[in-house]
Amino acid sequence: MAHSIRISYSACHGCVNCIKSCPTEAIRVIAGSITIIRDLCVDCGECLRACDRKALGLDDDDWDLIRAHGEVDAITDPTFFAQFSSYWHPERAREALLGNGINMLFDDVEDAFDLSAYATARMIEGMSKDQLPLISIYCPAVVRLIQLEFPELLSRLILIENPLEIAAEMWRKRTKSFAPLTLISPCPAKITMVRDPVGNQPSSIQHVVSMKKVVHTLMASGVKVSSDSPGLDLEGRRFAEWARRGGESKHILKFSKRDLRIIAVSGLRNTMDLLEQLELGRLRGVDFVECRTCDIGCFGGIAVAESRFLSHMKHRNIETDWALMPERAEQLDAMLANEKLWKMNEPIPSKQRLPLSSDLSEAMSRLKQMKAVFAELPHIDCGACGRPSCKAMAEDVAREQGEITDCIFKLREDISSLASQIISLADLQPNALKRIQPGKNIKVNAQRG
Repeated sequence: MAHSIRISYSACHGCVNCIKSCPTEAIRVIAGSITIIRDLCVDCGECLRACDRKALGLDDDDWDLIRAHGEVDAITDPTFFAQFSSYWHPERAREALLGNGINMLFDDVEDAFDLSAYATARMIEGMSKDQLPLISIYCPAVVRLIQLEFPELLSRLILIENPLEIAAEMWRKRTKSFAPLTLISPCPAKITMVRDPVGNQPSSIQHVVSMKKVVHTLMASGVKVSSDSPGLDLEGRRFAEWARRGGESKHILKFSKRDLRIIAVSGLRNTMDLLEQLELGRLRGVDFVECRTCDIGCFGGIAVAESRFLSHMKHRNIETDWALMPERAEQLDAMLANEKLWKMNEPIPSKQRLPLSSDLSEAMSRLKQMKAVFAELPHIDCGACGRPSCKAMAEDVAREQGEITDCIFKLREDISSLASQIISLADLQPNALKRIQPGKNIKVNAQRG
């Protein structure tokens, strides 16, 4: 399983801040060296936020190398248009891109997001109450989190391709082009979405770069934009709302033929709490759930250039036209009929954690050992052993990837026990040197030959 986190081993000081932030316990810090278990990483980016040593970073493609091959055809996440501190009007962003040889697939992105919302609304309307709520798949980190931690909810993931992928496929069908496409991503999760998609294989996008890198390049190039250029007008563009929490839900609600009960949350803790509540069956009567692992939605992605608060403020000034005109509805109905364009072929599978052993009898033996080791540990999940929890520590010991004395508390117990033994041994004397205390007789058993 691919992921998009790059490790700088020389920068790591073994502070273990990252292991406590990971929701799937995918990180170990042993002997001052970070290890990420790829099959457990969901690319939420929380470890990057926790690391102030810059030992963790984004593993995206080389933007300068991509640009060196000529004009770039790019798909941008909706968060892109609020990233320019000097361009207060989003319509200037397109001119800045074109001035740097970047052709943005704007119309295809608009169609793809409309189609995704339209298809979701139709799916919800055609389902019974016991099949609801459906869960958004727009945040790839949420999808992977469900695969690993909440497999019982996989049947509720809506089987629609990510609209960014749909836009890429639309562009290829419209232009008949096989030129490489580049996604400008606000987070590591969308980088992995391109490299290891969970839907139809393979991705229609070839390259992916961080939004921060692209924006900084544009700003450093000193691009001049004319004040009277029509540029890119986002007024009325519904897809721009997906950049913030609740934007996708509102888009679906406006395209629905009946009232929908929708819950939208952002932030990793809120997302996990909501999924736990859903798994326990406590969200009856809800039709759709939108989760984003980043705070305030995609504006909070670790790869954005602008402050998420400032971006959110700018975005609120954009007026959105939610009216679905009859001719537009006919266009979307025609797109909806082509299920190969937007629908996933198969349900999203679960991601199994690594077994303790491929041999069943050995796996059972190791499981017994793991439980025994876990029972001896203090159960305080301090992280001093380089593992995120005592349970992870016990599992590593059972896998022969650690010793129980990696736990500082067990090590102290062993040292204390050894010290007590040393003190006891220090008080002992050789039998020949022992003095007879007054009033005591020594019995000697003589053995006759």
